[in-house]
Amino acid sequence: MGVTLVFAKAGTSPMEHGGGGGGFLHALEMSAVGEAMRQSLVLYPAVETLHIVGFSILIGSIIAFDLRVLGFGRAIPLEAAARHLLPVSWVGFAIAVPMGLLLFTTEATSIAENPSFLVKMTLLVLAGINVAVFHFGPWRRVASWASGVVPGAARAGALASMALWLGVLAGGRLIAYF
Repeated sequence: MGVTLVFAKAGTSPMEHGGGGGGFLHALEMSAVGEAMRQSLVLYPAVETLHIVGFSILIGSIIAFDLRVLGFGRAIPLEAAARHLLPVSWVGFAIAVPMGLLLFTTEATSIAENPSFLVKMTLLVLAGINVAVFHFGPWRRVASWASGVVPGAARAGALASMALWLGVLAGGRLIAYF
């Protein structure tokens, strides 16, 4: 005997899961995984908790590194900070993404149309591009920063990174309200 958790938009019946008819998103939502996520009393909260833990680790390590690039914690060399924080961010990413995908299966059709979700995904892509630009741009010359002078492009990348990742966080949180 299970307890059904219903996640429906206002104005829809409890059995309607999303806006679209057929297609991949509908099939994903109606899959065994989507059904299990909606039916289990503990599965959805456990997955949501792990998603929060994952993105906390991810964004926390990114913000720590970005703050170091901006000049905080100068006693820690930038390369050492990167060596310690980059693996931590990958652990957070490895937890957050699969848990987010599982959460998505609960209402794939409506979440895919949710403005906050679309903003979150857009900012996530831009954050990934920013990471690539930073690592293949200013970071390639990090050895020359030993004098303590971090180039403007690196500082701009760190500021953009913090804004983008905090936007991803806010967009994700606001999904429930739109």
